[in-house]
Amino acid sequence: MSASDLGLLVFVGPTGDHNDRGMAGAPIVGRELSRRLGLEPTVIGEPRPATSAPWEQALPAALPGLTELRDAHGHMLSRGHVPILAASRCAASLATLPNVAALRPDAVVVWFDAHADLNTPAGSTTGYLGGLVLSAAAGWWDSGLGSGLSPDRIVLGGTRDLDPPEQALVDEGTVKLAAGPHLMDHLDRYVGDAPVYFHLDCDVLEPGTVPTDYRVPGGLDLDDLAAVARRLGRNDVVGVEIAEFEAADPDDHTDYARPLVDALMSLWAPQSTHL
Repeated sequence: MSASDLGLLVFVGPTGDHNDRGMAGAPIVGRELSRRLGLEPTVIGEPRPATSAPWEQALPAALPGLTELRDAHGHMLSRGHVPILAASRCAASLATLPNVAALRPDAVVVWFDAHADLNTPAGSTTGYLGGLVLSAAAGWWDSGLGSGLSPDRIVLGGTRDLDPPEQALVDEGTVKLAAGPHLMDHLDRYVGDAPVYFHLDCDVLEPGTVPTDYRVPGGLDLDDLAAVARRLGRNDVVGVEIAEFEAADPDDHTDYARPLVDALMSLWAPQSTHL
């Protein structure tokens, strides 16, 4: 895969954030991706002070930015390009997953996240918009941004903090879970040689690996993540998302996103992992 096949998006808008650090972190990841891939990013959204608003308030406030993201992301996919997205929070995927369902229905969405994000508004105990993403994409509630993703095209990766209704979806086989000591075997079984749309929520990593909001023990380290990237990079990777990377300041130019991007490089350019 060459750089001409890729497109770089950076989403910095609000999505019911608990704090401002995700909106500040996305540009840091975006800068490192831009440096490594030689791509000029398209920046979407306007940062706003975090409100911790429940989904009923967060979604209308986020819709203008998410609609712009949906259109830019869909344009890339429709032209056969591979969108690489650095997003403030995983709720940005409300805008992207319907595009995958419509334009790449053959792809498996491989969702690496400590949480399943399969709650619905009716069943959510927190009302947090980010916890409702995959259920919206599957059409279990209407976000206003589209749906169409078949649950049998979802593979959760490294997920270890599931609410009882989400665990039931795994137990009954509605969605698949690749986790634990047999994670790589699970990926072989559930993904096979299908095209892959890869989502990374940074809290899937062991707390302290990179700065992120939630801290759920028992996560992957960067070597584990690199092994996942090498495995999935053997498939046709049709898109990648990186969300929930935090920073204190959007003008922070430190390179602590570099190890994260290093671990992921095999998704796009196996020959460039030592650049």
